[in-house]
Amino acid sequence: MGLFSFLKNAGTALFGGKKAETKATPAAPAAPSAIDQLENAQLAMRLTNHVTSLGLQVTNLNITVDDDKATITGEAASQSEKEKVILAVGNVAGIASVDDWMTVTAAEPEPEAVFYTVVKGDTLSKIAKEHYGNAMKYPTIFEANKPMLTHPDKIYPGQVLRIPPIA
Repeated sequence: MGLFSFLKNAGTALFGGKKAETKATPAAPAAPSAIDQLENAQLAMRLTNHVTSLGLQVTNLNITVDDDKATITGEAASQSEKEKVILAVGNVAGIASVDDWMTVTAAEPEPEAVFYTVVKGDTLSKIAKEHYGNAMKYPTIFEANKPMLTHPDKIYPGQVLRIPPIA
């Protein structure tokens, strides 16, 4: 469990989602309007559909959105599935943080992966060299981020990736 930060203006644009533009901050926080509440509920539904469409193994998935913060509950089949759900939600334009309240149902615990934010000029080979000392380990990172990644060359600045430990 924890709070994970993402770049709000980077990521997948879900059709009809909130705009990734930043709003002017009012002097005193106001209660969300009915329109804001409706937009949050619609984005939460789109995020839930997005996670489901990726085929990630999570039961009782519930995602709520409050402005640019998504909160996730549910039971993931494994630590890696849990991390993929966090990344699938956080790597969406308009989401700046993900509050994880998911549990893992796997009997065998697995080590947590490191999260890495892609910067301009990064490649999976470069990231593998940095984290594993061997650029040829890039398939490990690619496989660890499927189904969100569909091709090893299709990463973008601001995207957050899982870097699993090497056995």
